[in-house]
Amino acid sequence: MKISGYTPASGVKGRSVKKRDGESGGGFTVSSGERAAASAGSGAAASIAGIGALLALQEVDDPLVGRRKAVARGNDLLDGMESLKADLLGGRVSAERLDRIVAMLSKRADSGDQELEGVIDEIELRAKVELAKLGRFDA
Repeated sequence: MKISGYTPASGVKGRSVKKRDGESGGGFTVSSGERAAASAGSGAAASIAGIGALLALQEVDDPLVGRRKAVARGNDLLDGMESLKADLLGGRVSAERLDRIVAMLSKRADSGDQELEGVIDEIELRAKVELAKLGRFDA
C-alpha cells in the first residue's frame, strides 16, 4: 500500500466543562489498601508478529503482477529493437543501445502464462539474432 500524501486529521473539539466549587471530579481513584501487580508486556511481541505477517503478505506476488512485468519487458525489448532498426537505417549503431538490449535479455521473469511466454520467447529470439549479427551475442 502506497501512501501518496499526508493530510492531518482535523481535531475533534468537545464541550469544555467548568468545575464548580465544592464538586469533586468523577475521576479515577485508587484505593490505598490494594497494590497493583506488575504485568508483563506482551503487546510488543504481538505487534512484531503482526508486522511480520504484513511483510510476508507484501512479498506474495499477485499472478497479474508477473504478467504485467512480462508484458512491460516484452514492450521494452520491442522498443529497443525499433530503436536499433532506426540506428541501422541511420548508418550508426549505438553501443549503449546494444548493451541495454543485452541487459534486458538477461532479466527474465516467469509470467505463468504459456501463450505470453511463447510471444516473449519469439521477441527474445529476434533480439538475439540481431545482436549476433552485430557481434554482441554469443549463442
